[in-house]
Amino acid sequence: MKLLSSLRAQLAAGKFEFTQHALKRVVERDIGNAEIREAGKSAVIIEDYPADKYGPSCLLLGFSLANRPLHIQVARQAGQTNLKIITLYEPDPAEWVNYVVRRK
Repeated sequence: MKLLSSLRAQLAAGKFEFTQHALKRVVERDIGNAEIREAGKSAVIIEDYPADKYGPSCLLLGFSLANRPLHIQVARQAGQTNLKIITLYEPDPAEWVNYVVRRK
């Protein structure tokens, strides 16, 4: 499992790649690589998915320089140079408390 500092460093450095699903979402949601890098610098893990279908993954929350909140789900693959982004989106405040806890 990669430490949070490792995940942040990879995102901030642009060392990530997209799944097909994530690539579609980036285009649909107009999320640029610069925003991903910015949000990655201070991202925190808000959910952990140890048995995800892509292998262990987690959901990160970070903010762009324009203060846009982004949820970025990444697969934690040991020994990989690039981080795999599974999906990403701007969280809906109606579904999240402070973008961190899902509303029930």
